[in-house]
Amino acid sequence: MGEWYDNAIVYQVYPKSFKDSNGDGIGDLAGITEKLDYFTPLGVNTLWLNPIFKSPQVDNGYDVSDFYGIDPQLGTMHDFDTLVSEAHARGLRIVLDMVLNHTSDQHPWFQQALQGPQNPYYDYYIWANGHAGQRPNNWGSFFGGSVWTQHPQVKDRYYFHLFERRMPDLNWRNPLVRGEMIKVANFWADRGIDGLRLDAFIHLAKADLHQNYPTTGAGPVVAEGMFANLPAVQSYLAEFVAGIKADHPDLFILGEAASATVNLAADYTRPHADMADAVISFRYFPTEPHAARTAVPQNYQPQRLDWLGFKQVMTDWQQTLLAPRRLTLYWGNHDMARVATRVGSRRYPQRSAKSLATLMYLQRGIPVLYYGDELGLSNGTLASLAAFGDPTVTAFANAARAAGWSPERILENVNATHKLTARAPLPWSDGVGHGFSTVAPWLAVTQEGTPVADQMADADSVWHHYQALFQLKQQPLFTTGAWQLQDWAPWLYAYTRTTEHEQALILVNISDRKQTLTLPAAWQHPAASKLPVGSVARHTDSVTLGPWSSVVYMKKETTN
Repeated sequence: MGEWYDNAIVYQVYPKSFKDSNGDGIGDLAGITEKLDYFTPLGVNTLWLNPIFKSPQVDNGYDVSDFYGIDPQLGTMHDFDTLVSEAHARGLRIVLDMVLNHTSDQHPWFQQALQGPQNPYYDYYIWANGHAGQRPNNWGSFFGGSVWTQHPQVKDRYYFHLFERRMPDLNWRNPLVRGEMIKVANFWADRGIDGLRLDAFIHLAKADLHQNYPTTGAGPVVAEGMFANLPAVQSYLAEFVAGIKADHPDLFILGEAASATVNLAADYTRPHADMADAVISFRYFPTEPHAARTAVPQNYQPQRLDWLGFKQVMTDWQQTLLAPRRLTLYWGNHDMARVATRVGSRRYPQRSAKSLATLMYLQRGIPVLYYGDELGLSNGTLASLAAFGDPTVTAFANAARAAGWSPERILENVNATHKLTARAPLPWSDGVGHGFSTVAPWLAVTQEGTPVADQMADADSVWHHYQALFQLKQQPLFTTGAWQLQDWAPWLYAYTRTTEHEQALILVNISDRKQTLTLPAAWQHPAASKLPVGSVARHTDSVTLGPWSSVVYMKKETTN
């Protein structure tokens, strides 16, 4: 017998941008509760909420100052309990985002730790002494600069932070820290949640802090090998999961394993080993490098998906993480530009939004849908570079100006690639506030796209395609059936799903041109068609697919 999450269809709710219930321009828990009846008709059965804990909001809630409290911007504990109760009454599960690697510098643990080594909380964090006026090592932070920030009162003593300097890393070598995080997880499990998404868990272990990382440059270097996917991570994960599942065996553990290879993902999801039930890796989407390298950094220059590389990656993951391991299927999340902007077609936006959904979510795995993707939303636009509040944007803009780029080109590139413009408030309706709020929203993003109300009323909308897709996804063929890529043409993404008595062929034209495919003999006889998108013309021995068109063929007999 499987677990409930084997049939999960997960919808990622970015709380600040989902629905504002109290007119302050910020989405909140009561707003999510207000819209719970939105999910079941769509076919969603599980909600993953980005962090809702008390936070100074330096990093949109990933800097937690109280693991046991709801951030006042988002509501109260009563609002949370109401959300869980009302969700469960509708058959919806709730997954919370839990930050394991670090806290806010405003957390009481860190404030105590600042008092020095004699304080019991000092060893909750990672400290090292500098030498000869230099930081302990040359490792670089994901947010720019060094991973080391000096103690505010003690010269040549530094604390470690992989992310923003106001987000110090916890010391997972300390068993008291590990016990505290298990206690936090059980507190929320006892309140009725159904799962945890473990943020940045692959960074819990660090290498020798005295080891510099080889580099030709003079500044800090992001030395991932020193603080990502080290062997001790699996020990820490096993202890954490065992500490929760002892009392909550049905809790779904979804790990964010951003840089994990497929083999590491297999390790992190080992059956019967107190590992994660599934992980999300950011390695799904290889991109084509720019033809000409310039002095302008690549991070805010749009790059095309490498479709051959993507086919290879999907084949690796689908054929390596076999049952009982689970895969996740996703096109985007809060740390990426939207799929409609990154991958979709500008000439055929609605077709590509539908066909990309078919392509991804009928594969073997658990769908994880980023809010708004069911509407085909693209990145919004901010009016200025300053609105991003991001030092990496400033660095990119300075380099681009030096290379002769115009201000308009720079802003256009950043809007198309930055994660912030993928976090625009969800448009529920037309008019002032778009049904999200009665006042100006927290993020002044101009968002193009058709709102929820209009799409639900239009049988040909992207929303309705997702609805039909998720209905099909719940059939055993698409939950347990074997997956095999059919690499028949570079313009085509094709695969089969197969059970003992049923088979499906999924065909997606990933080009802006009409294409014709000669079908293999096994598919040259009549078969039921599902989810047609665009122009699909079936002939005796072939099928012609218009630009960004797709179709699913299903039949009872198999060719095995």
